[in-house]
Amino acid sequence: MSARDRDGIPGIPGIPGIPGISGIVLAGGRSLRFGADKLTTEVAGRPLLHHAIEALAAMSDEVVVVVGADAVPPLPGAVGVPLRVVRDEEPGAGPLGGLLTGLREARGSMVVLVGGDMPALVPGLLRELASRAAADGVDAAVLRDGDSPRPLPSAFRRDAALAAAAGVRAAGGSSLRALLAALRVAEITEAVWRRLDPEGASLVDVDRPEDLDRFRGPAR
Repeated sequence: MSARDRDGIPGIPGIPGIPGISGIVLAGGRSLRFGADKLTTEVAGRPLLHHAIEALAAMSDEVVVVVGADAVPPLPGAVGVPLRVVRDEEPGAGPLGGLLTGLREARGSMVVLVGGDMPALVPGLLRELASRAAADGVDAAVLRDGDSPRPLPSAFRRDAALAAAAGVRAAGGSSLRALLAALRVAEITEAVWRRLDPEGASLVDVDRPEDLDRFRGPAR
């Protein structure tokens, strides 16, 4: 399959054979532990959500932001790739419901999934996830953190993930871990992924106001 065989989306430079990558940002959470709309909170001079979008834009062909029923959060200006916002088709269905909405909207054959509250994602590591998920006999790729795999960030073959996610939701599942259990998953060991992200910044998310303390200061 050529780099433009799926909806005319080019492949990613540096990952030969991948027909296109869609980045999906889950941005439909209610920020209950934060106590306010955390995605609009400024981190290094920009809204928290912008950091996740820009990291995906640096390594994908398009970015899809899945939001809830409330107002759309502020988006960055031009990020170099198409940027679209879609409403979660099934509010209250957890992150799996948001991913299912994003998968239906995505145009690439591969999908990289992140949370909107992850301000320090390393594009090179996201690229590696996509490359691992594109390997023969694999449907998805995740990072192993200590003794367990982390569901975010992660990468998926779109068609395989879409079919599995629909089945898991039909059975009442709502977690990303339930989806991963239904797929063939490659795990990138910590020894390997830390070569691309020595500080483990790509695994950091913001749940509470105090989580922002590590990001105070100059922009990344």
